[in-house]
Amino acid sequence: MTRINLLPWREMQRAEQRRQFTSMMVGAVILMVGIIVLIHINMATQINAQNSRNSYLERQIAIVDKEIAEIKDLEREKEKLLARMNVIQELQSRRPQIVRLFDDIPRLLPDGAYLSSIEQSGDQLLMQGFAQSNSRVSSLMRNVDSSEWLQSPKLDVIENRSGDQEKGRSFRLRASQIQLIKSDGEDA
Repeated sequence: MTRINLLPWREMQRAEQRRQFTSMMVGAVILMVGIIVLIHINMATQINAQNSRNSYLERQIAIVDKEIAEIKDLEREKEKLLARMNVIQELQSRRPQIVRLFDDIPRLLPDGAYLSSIEQSGDQLLMQGFAQSNSRVSSLMRNVDSSEWLQSPKLDVIENRSGDQEKGRSFRLRASQIQLIKSDGEDA
């Protein structure tokens, strides 16, 4: 019988298997490192892309914020202009009222009553004058109450002039001016 020694062949086969295992391990490690590098590059690219999108959005937000500030400034200016326009419109609507008032006041005064001053503060009128008697002042108050342009007469003071009843009475009368407005928004 021939004796065959298989030890060297087994040693060679084990060495070959170790070499293949080492090659496969090195290949697997290289492959894993390559995959990790690709994943890292991909993630870095996505992060950079997202950062650039964020930067773009921040720039656009800054632009929109400036535009919003400008719009708010314009709205404030608009409010100021509307307020001015309302004041002007109110003054325009009141312009004919003073004419009507001055036209109406002489008609309201009874004989024997005279006005020395008229002051207007908003819709309130303060009339000061002289009358021959208390009944003339009462007549003036009734006339003011029945007027189409004045209402709510209130007598502040009525007193003798210089202590002499024959010279008459001085008086101070308050009244409110009526705002008559047509249906189309203009004064009557």
